[in-house]
Amino acid sequence: MKLPVIRHLQKNNEQEKLEHTVDVLESFTEHRSVTDEDMDVIGELITNICGAIEVHKMVADGVPERDAANNFVKKVMGSIDK
Repeated sequence: MKLPVIRHLQKNNEQEKLEHTVDVLESFTEHRSVTDEDMDVIGELITNICGAIEVHKMVADGVPERDAANNFVKKVMGSIDK
């Protein structure tokens, strides 16, 4: 998970477009020829895209963009620590 990447994706893409991208990547992972290395890369991509989607939702709820991104990272890091 990389905050600069999440911010970039959120600023430059519509939420619906990001959601469709996640669907395509998840479908790709189901193919039998996908390697563990591919899965690692795709997992990182999906994590960043889902972060951008969450930031979009927070911004739509009125949270300033910068705060939304920082809140998302804190939320993820908090769940890892548990």
